[in-house]
Formats: sequence, structure tokens, C-alpha cells
Amino acid sequence: MDKTLNIIGGGMAGSEAAWQAANAGLRVIIHEMRPKVGTFAHRTGHLGEMVCSNSFRSDDHEQNAVGLLHWEMMQANGLVMRTAYQHRLPAGGALAVDRDPFAESITAALTAHPNITVSYNEITTLPADGHWIIATGPLTSGALAQAIATETGSDALAFFDAIAPIVYADSVNMDVAWMQSRYDKGDTVAEQTAYLNCPMTKAQYEAFIDALLAAEKTEFHEGETAGYFDGCLPIEVMAERGRETLRFGPMKPVGLTNAHDPANKPYAVVQLRRDNALGTLFNIVGFQTKMKYGSQKAVFKMIPGLENAEFARLGGIHRNTFINSPTLLDNQMRLRTRPHIRFAGQITGVEGYVESAAMGLLAGRMAVAELTGQDLPSVPNTTAMGALVTHITGGADAKTFQPMNVNFGLFPPLDGVKGGRRGRKDRYKAYTDRSKADWQAWLAPQALAAE
Repeated sequence: MDKTLNIIGGGMAGSEAAWQAANAGLRVIIHEMRPKVGTFAHRTGHLGEMVCSNSFRSDDHEQNAVGLLHWEMMQANGLVMRTAYQHRLPAGGALAVDRDPFAESITAALTAHPNITVSYNEITTLPADGHWIIATGPLTSGALAQAIATETGSDALAFFDAIAPIVYADSVNMDVAWMQSRYDKGDTVAEQTAYLNCPMTKAQYEAFIDALLAAEKTEFHEGETAGYFDGCLPIEVMAERGRETLRFGPMKPVGLTNAHDPANKPYAVVQLRRDNALGTLFNIVGFQTKMKYGSQKAVFKMIPGLENAEFARLGGIHRNTFINSPTLLDNQMRLRTRPHIRFAGQITGVEGYVESAAMGLLAGRMAVAELTGQDLPSVPNTTAMGALVTHITGGADAKTFQPMNVNFGLFPPLDGVKGGRRGRKDRYKAYTDRSKADWQAWLAPQALAAE
């Protein structure tokens, strides 16, 4: 049997799948169309390039489902998580990374691996034979997306993702803004001061909302009717849901004290998170937008402290393609009509860098087991990894299937009940304790087989 694994896409999922498979002894070929064929959002040809954000979200592996996913991936020798920790930036309780060195390190690790070859070419059709993982992510090329839609007998499902702008740190007015993480979260001074904060009075907030609602937006092309993923809504769409929505969302003032005016609590606060290790770039947290470039500059410069802001990157919006995995994939993440093809990453209907990489990790290990004749048990659905893959391969209602972040609602109830008998903190700790034990038990036989 040919033990070559072909992976289409060198993003988070494809990179992680390649790493897992190559370390298990498979020959791996990564097919990456960049930089030969570019996309709306990517800037380089690096593998593992981060686009929408530089955050892997909460790193709390005892009280947060995505933090638990971090832990599980580290236990499985995950390249993406290991590299993220190597290039970590201060971000309070979140895991934010220096995105360019991160991608450079991912690329270096994969291209240096003796079992991995990178082929810079675009795959436009579904392969007829061999062993494949499609991990093309949210920006699947038009030709391949059409091939997938033709094979599955339905139009590709899609929604829209928006990107937040990035500003140069030295253009922020520090006579107005101040450094502080919400509730001073973090173990070090650097983590407790990882965010820039721009305060607003009630009048400033109301004027900002008026401008946001009136600003010129990018319109969808004819036929584009997909909605948004709720975890990545454009800020103006949130504002349209109610004038106070932003003040109770990304602009909430709780847990912050204006260092320039401690006695007066801001009505709203705009936070900016460090985007690189040098601290020269900051992204505006939660400010994904579909406003046109001119409008973005005008509206965002209304934010106190950003009146003279210079932008390293403005926001934007792009189409994000995913498949109806509960209908199309089996429990090994294989396409039912073509079982030599697996899917991994955001195209399966998971949302977020961490979830995408996690599904790449599982797809890589599943491919290893199949190609080497091993019996790989199903991933326990009590683990973060297992809860997520169970959701996309049959746990979700196919009729209403939409992209999903990992969350404790995907986990089986504790002790056979739905958890109301415990406080939330104790309940989440019980979830994570159970998950860690079950994940380590699932990993152990694979580690022995590799020795």
C-alpha cells in the first residue's frame, strides 16, 4: 500500500495534519497554492499564516473549553500549539502570538522535516485515488469549491468572516489611552498591561454609533446571500442590533480604570491588543468590519486616542466556505462518497484557529492509523477534541448546521445529568478533569505503537 498522504492546504489544519502524519512515519506532500495563487486576506506564502486575528483565545485549561483544547493539543505533540507558545505575546489570560514569526517557524519546521515535501500548486479537482486530506480553510479556491459542491450534490455552504484593522502603536495618543488588561488579568506586569484602552463618554459613544450606522459599507455581490458567523460579526452589524450592543460586547467598560482619570468610569472602552513582539502594532479587538476603507479611517479616528491613528492594515470581509459535515463525512472525517478523501479544519464547520488545527491533528492521526493498519478507537466525546469531531460528524442537526467554536455545551453531561446541581466553576473543572484523563488514555496506546 502506498503510504503517501497528500494534504491540500497549508493553513492551521493542513500544517498540523502534516506534522502528525510525518512524525508517525508517513511520507507527506502538502499542496499549497500560495504564493502562486493569492487570496483576499493572505499576505505571504508561509504555511500557517494567521489572517483574521493573532489570538488563540483563552489559555485557561481548567475553566475554558478552548483552553482545554490547547492542553489536549500540547499533549499530542501539536506543532501549532507548541509554536504558538514559542511566539506568545502578553495578552492577559488569552494566548496571542506574534503572527509573522509564528508562520515562519511553522514553515521552517515543516519544510525541514525529512518526511514532508511542499508542492506549491493549486488543486482544482477532487483527486480520484490515493490518500488525501482537504484542509483548504475559509478561502478555498473557487475551482476546488465548485468541485466539492458538484461531488456533494449541493451548493457549497458559506458565511462571511470579517477582519479587524491594525494600527501603528506610535500613532496612538497615550495622553488619552492607557495600558491595562481587563481586571488586571495575568500573572506578570506585561500580561496585566497587554491592552491599550481608549475611553468614551456617553456623548462620544452615541456619536460613534451614529457614524458607524451611517458609514458606507461593502456590498455583497449578486447571489451572495450567506450570513455571518456570530463569533466574528462586523462591528456595524452588531450596532444595527441595538445601540447598546457594543457597550455590552467588545466595548464594555467593566474591569478597567482610566489611568488618566481614575475617578470617572468610562461609558465605553475600545481595546487594542498587541499584534507583534515589538509592540509596534496593535489590532482593534472585536472591530471586524465591512466598512469601505475611507469610512473606516473616518469612523475609527472618532475613537478618543485614535484621532491621529495610522493603519498598518484596514479591515475587510471575505467569504468563508464550509461543508455540511454531519451529512457528508463519516466518523473518521472521510467523505462518504469518496472515502479516500478526508476533510479537516474550518471547511468542516469548526470555527477558529485552534479548532481548525485540532481537526487537522485528528485527521492526520486517523490517516496514519488507516495507512498503517492500526485500530484507532473513536476519540472520547468527553474530551474537547472528541466533543468537537462528534459534533461535526453527526452530533449536529444537519438541517441547521452552522460553524461552531468548541464549548462545554458540546460535552456529554456530568454524572448523567445536565449539570444544574453544581456551580459553574466546579462544573467546568469537572469537565476538564474528566477530559484530561480520557484524552491521555486515548493517546497512550498510540505513543506505545510509535516506540
